Amino acid sequence: MNILVAGGTGFIGNALVHRLLGEGHSVILLSRYPQPVRNVDRSLVQIEQWDGGTIGPWVDRLENVDGIVNMAGESIGAKRWTEARKALLVTSRVEPTRALVSGISMTKRRPAVLVNTSAVGYYGNVESQDVAESHPAGTDFLASLCKQWEAEAQKAEEYGVRVVRLRFGVVLEKGGGALERMMLPFRLFVGGPLGSGRQWFPWVHRDDVIGAIIFSLQNASISGPANVTAPDQVTMREFCQALGRAMHRPSWARVPAFVLRLVLGKMAGTVLTGQRVVSNKLADAGYTFRYPKLDEALRAIVKQ
Repeated sequence: MNILVAGGTGFIGNALVHRLLGEGHSVILLSRYPQPVRNVDRSLVQIEQWDGGTIGPWVDRLENVDGIVNMAGESIGAKRWTEARKALLVTSRVEPTRALVSGISMTKRRPAVLVNTSAVGYYGNVESQDVAESHPAGTDFLASLCKQWEAEAQKAEEYGVRVVRLRFGVVLEKGGGALERMMLPFRLFVGGPLGSGRQWFPWVHRDDVIGAIIFSLQNASISGPANVTAPDQVTMREFCQALGRAMHRPSWARVPAFVLRLVLGKMAGTVLTGQRVVSNKLADAGYTFRYPKLDEALRAIVKQ
């Protein structure tokens, strides 16, 4: 396939580009950076510069594209959530998605599929019950962000494009994401659950995130929202116990909620709340998780 990737330079995107190339696909990368992909032969990736929000020469590339993967957006957890930061988190997702859909509308030969990434934060805090794709959206900031982002992507359906909205859990792997920060206190023997520890912690290994993206590109039976979380449902306490086992460290030093709120501000809600998310749509379509169990996923990460 010939795949256009927007937002392919980060923790997930860089790994996706490597996997796509390794499986023999062609990659066109929309990037704001002159050298966007690490450890990849530049001759293997076609790079189109863009500003992340407006139509440009990159639109001509869409005529020969089989699918689009859109991951554009500022990192959710990189900085404290000031009002200005929250506005940037929204615009950095909505505007690139709007530009991509506008570009699609201008082409004669349209891509078959748009895979747009999102997050299980769409559902807000759900203390009990399984949360499948049909569950209603939450009412907090992250839920609102996801709703706006997905709504822009869904407009591509008006042009005959199959749209898949993948809602990721907490993505685990070395080199970035939440796990890198969570491992530090365990290395110092002061690791433990955040907040009460009773909140659900929907997780997924990065290999399965990449697998779900490629699976969605290739399987016409999948459309609409699809949760991407491992089958092994755990609470924050259970997750930290498993991380301690993998690192051969104790899990005892609970971080109270008020401390997290002092340090992280409103962003603390992303770790103090959660959902018991189930990936029904992927399972029904036949996707098999490479890392369905938390212990084996963490062992694979830690031993690297």
